[in-house]
Amino acid sequence: MSKIYTKTGDTGKTSLVGGKGVHKSDPILDVYGTCDELNAHIGVLIAEENLLFLTEIQEYLFTMGGILATPKEKYDLYWKTVSWDPFLLKIEKEIDEMESMLPPLCNFLLPQGARAISLVHICRTYCRKLERKIAQFCPQNETFLPLLQIANRLSDYFFILARFLHVKFQIYEKHLKMR
Repeated sequence: MSKIYTKTGDTGKTSLVGGKGVHKSDPILDVYGTCDELNAHIGVLIAEENLLFLTEIQEYLFTMGGILATPKEKYDLYWKTVSWDPFLLKIEKEIDEMESMLPPLCNFLLPQGARAISLVHICRTYCRKLERKIAQFCPQNETFLPLLQIANRLSDYFFILARFLHVKFQIYEKHLKMR
């Protein structure tokens, strides 16, 4: 059995998918680290409000992290069979189903109301952060464009999920009053 520790990290280095060594300060680690953080926050959300689709999101985020951790020249070796379109459509379907049960939004919504709702907003903000980080790499790596789309749609999903939980829990949405 191999050990979890390799000791290569002791010198500030790690390996990408395929074995390419990089320093831990490499910006790509920040991108897939943010993906991992989002996944962990979704895990906390699941502990509070266990929706089956959240686990599916986690599974796709794990794949996304793998893609982000793969050098462009190795992408086809590991990921060419991954199709994001079905997942993107599923996210949109989930959004549409929840949104059909919501009142119109007329103002900015404050991220509060219940623990689960606040956790959803944390997931939303991490998703936006992931989206910004992926966007920085898209000009050099077009294989990340579908990931950018997924991150964008997931942040929309989390926003609508927060609103949906307000309705489900019968908690008034606190809107920001424009001054």
